[in-house]
Amino acid sequence: MSLQVLPISGIPEIKTGDVLSEIILKALEENNLSLQDEDILVLAQKIVSKAEGRFVNLTTVTPSAKAYEYAEITQKDPRFIELVLRESRSVLRCRLGTIIVEHRNGFVCANAGIDHSNVRGPWGNSEDWVLLLPEDADSSARVIRDQVFQKTQKRIGVMIIDSHGRAWRMGTVGVAIGLAGVPGLVDLRGKPDLYGYRLRITMIGAADELAAAASLVMGQADEGTPVVLVRGFPYPLRESSIQELIRPKELDLFR
Repeated sequence: MSLQVLPISGIPEIKTGDVLSEIILKALEENNLSLQDEDILVLAQKIVSKAEGRFVNLTTVTPSAKAYEYAEITQKDPRFIELVLRESRSVLRCRLGTIIVEHRNGFVCANAGIDHSNVRGPWGNSEDWVLLLPEDADSSARVIRDQVFQKTQKRIGVMIIDSHGRAWRMGTVGVAIGLAGVPGLVDLRGKPDLYGYRLRITMIGAADELAAAASLVMGQADEGTPVVLVRGFPYPLRESSIQELIRPKELDLFR
């Protein structure tokens, strides 16, 4: 079966407290799509964060001395930097315009994934509102997956994705930050290649490959397609965690 990555149109503006599983199932019906076993729903991080109320207004943030120190280097708002520090385990790189951190969920990203675009809070100036990543994106994905199963009896996977840069290449790509029922890694060690050679080190970052494909369909600006349906994923679904994709520090050559 060929891989299909199908946009789901009609997802409304998400508000705090919205039940994403119900919204997605309604949109699927309106798109004349029905779930099948082994399908995967891929969600943009932003709608998950919005549903979980991860909004922060910068006027409510008091910067620490460390935040002021990094703000002077980066020339960013010290209140924004304070939120980055709160969401991070450690700061890895800091220079004009950039702060790279290890997020408290383990992955490395710029600004702790805190977003300012397409964010509108319930009060005050929209310029003062930012959106944090989900508290625990694996848990968020599991909740959505389980709710969909309760309503449809279909065994599916759910992924939450975000856009990350990379230390060794230009441009952002979609990557997985939360998984439920989707393998993070696919281990091909011991499998034969075309000529019978047994692979020794090949492990596929299958969730990130799928995240990149889904991100192309979603778009990165004002396309308004935060959910896609994936059918024909070439690997068996199984339980996993985003921790599968995080390289241990002792193997990370960029630290």
